[in-house]
Amino acid sequence: MSDFLLKLIRPDLAYISLRDFLELGGDVLLAIMLATFIMWSLIIERYWHFATAQKKISKKVIGGWNERSDHSSWYARRIREKLISEVKQSSERGLIYIKTLVAIAPLLGLLGTVTGMVEVFDVMAITGSSNARAMAAGISKATLPTMSGMVAALSGLFFIAQLESRSKRAIRSVEDQLSLS
Repeated sequence: MSDFLLKLIRPDLAYISLRDFLELGGDVLLAIMLATFIMWSLIIERYWHFATAQKKISKKVIGGWNERSDHSSWYARRIREKLISEVKQSSERGLIYIKTLVAIAPLLGLLGTVTGMVEVFDVMAITGSSNARAMAAGISKATLPTMSGMVAALSGLFFIAQLESRSKRAIRSVEDQLSLS
């Protein structure tokens, strides 16, 4: 059985591997992991919202508009704008936080690079030489957070684009169904 499958079956091995990875990458990796967890929680919540609540909200708004007898006065147009705004708020809620976390992840990776390189320079100053073995931990703390930050950002980038597209489509659909005549 491969080592990877064994870690999936035995959570204690998975925990040890995660702990070792976090130690190799330094404290910044923990911040990247937390930001990624929050980002994915928000992404999953938005997909859940579009699968369940968004349709109900759209139906409620369209039903409320269709119950009105007046669709062409100035007041009716303002009410239509309000209803569209409700759908927009509902569908775009939380997207700005996901975008922010996608943007922050590479920056946290760069912070890890800087802290890792500072550690390398500390080792060089203390030992007085460029011993590769002594600098290995700092190099690891410089490269792993950069890689992790980029992976976290790229994983969220595709999904935020897809969620924004769904949001625009939901808003456009309601706009089209709220006729002005």
